[in-house]
Amino acid sequence: MTQAPSEPAPSLSLRRQLLIWLLLPQLVLWAVGGLMAYRIALSAAESSIDQALTQSVRALARQVKPIGSGLLVDFPKAAQDVLEQDPNDRLVYMVSSPPGQFLLGNKRLPPPERPAAVGEASHHDAVVDGQTMRIGVIDVAYGEPDPQRLLRVQVGKSLAAQQRIARQLVVDTLLPLLLLGGVLSALVYAGVRRGLSPLKKLTDQLEHRTVNALTPIELTQSPSEVHALVGAINELLAEVRRSVNQEKRFLNDAAHQLRTPLAGLISQAQIAQLETSDPALQERLAKVLTGAERSAHLVHQLLTLARSESHSQMAPLDLAALAREVAREWTPKALAAGVDLGYEGEHSAPLQGDALQLREAMHNLIDNALRYTPRGSEVTLRVCADNADWTLSVEDNGPGLSEAERAQMFQRFWRVSTHTDGCGLGLAIVREIARRHGGDAVADARQPQGLRVGLRLRRTVRG
Repeated sequence: MTQAPSEPAPSLSLRRQLLIWLLLPQLVLWAVGGLMAYRIALSAAESSIDQALTQSVRALARQVKPIGSGLLVDFPKAAQDVLEQDPNDRLVYMVSSPPGQFLLGNKRLPPPERPAAVGEASHHDAVVDGQTMRIGVIDVAYGEPDPQRLLRVQVGKSLAAQQRIARQLVVDTLLPLLLLGGVLSALVYAGVRRGLSPLKKLTDQLEHRTVNALTPIELTQSPSEVHALVGAINELLAEVRRSVNQEKRFLNDAAHQLRTPLAGLISQAQIAQLETSDPALQERLAKVLTGAERSAHLVHQLLTLARSESHSQMAPLDLAALAREVAREWTPKALAAGVDLGYEGEHSAPLQGDALQLREAMHNLIDNALRYTPRGSEVTLRVCADNADWTLSVEDNGPGLSEAERAQMFQRFWRVSTHTDGCGLGLAIVREIARRHGGDAVADARQPQGLRVGLRLRRTVRG
């Protein structure tokens, strides 16, 4: 059991693909650039803090002076209060001698994991009182060389200032980049839109083309790639134009070559019927005449269907006036068939359409109604407004059709009964004419019985 090929998934438009490939890398680069700028800003702020801490520990170390066997710390209380007054960005210190044995300051400052050489400052991060701090450390020798004694000075500074500086640097760096990026994105969008405008013009020209408008496409200002595409399309249009012309010539030749002998055959059969009185011969001639008339009707329907599929001559017309005219033409035949035929609906219905094709569609609808409704029935040709469309329909109170039959009635060569002399093309022609006018054929049941068949037509049709 073979599976039907799946329909291709809808793909992105060329404009969206270009915008994605042009703007997405910019967004990625902006994100990477922002992250790198933040890391660089943090590193710069850390270097600045380390330099300040180095100066602080060296300055504080100079304030500690050995006196005999002790130490004199010349660090006024006011200076200490200034250092520790801001809880969010405070500067704390600790003096210990030997290193690790608290003498002065904040005893919660942790020692470094790897102390530097004596006289060299080192830096490390630590958490003090729940706050991350950057700590500068220096070991200083004092007293007699033998034995040498060490003094450790530690100064810690909150990293809030580092983060604040980093954020400020990032803002100062990225804000101009974001503004430039927005301008660049707008320029990219405008460039893509302008670059694809020839394709939009080409699409508009092709959408408005019909079989009757197969002249070459002209794009005066467009890229070379679009010129190549237009050249290929023009070659295709030329081939289609030649094919359409050949089809028109064939239809005209077929109309002449088929209608003339069939008309002659019908005339000769009618004359022969008048000249003979033999009942058997009369019966044979009647069958010949019926077959010839049916063949002539079939040829006419086939040619009409082919012409409706090949071309349409769109022009402004009044659909309601045309319907009233057709109803008057069919009134004698309807009276002969014992059917009450009339028109109801709009007084005026302006439309852009092909009058010959619409007239043919009405003829087929009325002909079908007269064929399949019994004597004493009513048939109404109606034109009414349907939102933005016109609905042209023929209604009858005959036996109607089932839902399954209504689903097949517009197929070619489908007939309700084989006992009628129709050829099964009338409603197929109606549907093709409706589609040539941008609409479609409709059919539904009437209550309590009957059938409504017609065309839903757009009020404005592209010519």
